[in-house]
Amino acid sequence: MADELKRIRVTFVDSANRELIKELLDGLLEDGVLNDGQKDSILEENPSTKDKARALIDTVKKKGDAASNKMIALLLSKDPTLHAALGLSSEKPAQPAAAPEPQLGQDGSGTLIHSTKDFWKGKQGRRDTYPADKESMRHRVALLITNIKFTDTRFDRAGADRDEKNMLKLLDTLGYEVVTHRNLTGKEIDAAVIEFSKHEKLKKTDSVVVVIMSHGKRGAVLGVDWKEDKPDEFSIDNIYLHLDSKGCPALLDKPKIILIQACRGVKEGSVEVEDGLSCDDASLYAGHEDFEEDGFRIVNKEKDFLALLSSTPDTPSYRNPQLGSRLIRSFVAVVNTSADVDHIEELCRKVQQRFVDLEITKQMPTKDRGTLIKHFYFFPGI
Repeated sequence: MADELKRIRVTFVDSANRELIKELLDGLLEDGVLNDGQKDSILEENPSTKDKARALIDTVKKKGDAASNKMIALLLSKDPTLHAALGLSSEKPAQPAAAPEPQLGQDGSGTLIHSTKDFWKGKQGRRDTYPADKESMRHRVALLITNIKFTDTRFDRAGADRDEKNMLKLLDTLGYEVVTHRNLTGKEIDAAVIEFSKHEKLKKTDSVVVVIMSHGKRGAVLGVDWKEDKPDEFSIDNIYLHLDSKGCPALLDKPKIILIQACRGVKEGSVEVEDGLSCDDASLYAGHEDFEEDGFRIVNKEKDFLALLSSTPDTPSYRNPQLGSRLIRSFVAVVNTSADVDHIEELCRKVQQRFVDLEITKQMPTKDRGTLIKHFYFFPGI
């Protein structure tokens, strides 16, 4: 049946209207042919109706005969006139059983899997693992900043409240006390990070997590007063400035995990390549040496950071107005299912892999300024 979709492809693309495409997507999602990420990708990343139709039929065709059968059957039920005009049989195709596609909490839901005490104990005292005893884990603290409403209402971020809710729930279940802020200007974001750098729990915590969600561009997050003729921005560099070894001595040698959900530009995030081409993704880790001289300890200014940004440089990020952003949904889902045994860098890699598995070609989360020198585990439930 995949050959049938190939045969009707041109006519279907020219004939399908927006409403039909949405109905087919809903049906294919319910039947398990597509997942939420693939559905969102088809709707959000293709500007015209023809582009959506082309992406839909191509995605299903690649999944083989079982998926193609289901689309043809749906087309018969949703638009029998078009079905007939395409020369498809009016007899409902057989439905071969298809293996279910794994779903990792598409909407960011799911239950956090706890680490075992044996796993946690086995990591204590290791040179390749950051310390995380029960006392330090009890003092964990995180910063969550979410911009939803903007002075210019055209920039309001529908669905961002869902991201905020999902991240708040995740951080809480990981044992972090969460300092939350909403709808800040660039200066207010800067002030919030500075205030966080002075939090009383930082001296005793084993780690911090900083999450900032807004519109953005390369190197900056936009404040809520942003206008085309009056920029209102927060430089992402300031996070490192305020939380590095000099700006925040209380976090010296402690992991600082940064999550930024914001566009980094408007350039195309995908490109056509020939089969067989590939690239490798690797993080850079910086070591350190300590020296004693005239009573001063010399340390790396910027160390023990890992940032996960929602897209590659100069490209946009995508957000569903009902479900929230792809990055946050994926991060929450991966942490829920894998943080019991995986360290943070492996979790970030799995988030990136998830975008590949969901065939999201126009957005790729990116690890940035990775200076973790050891493995950091959340150890949920300990």
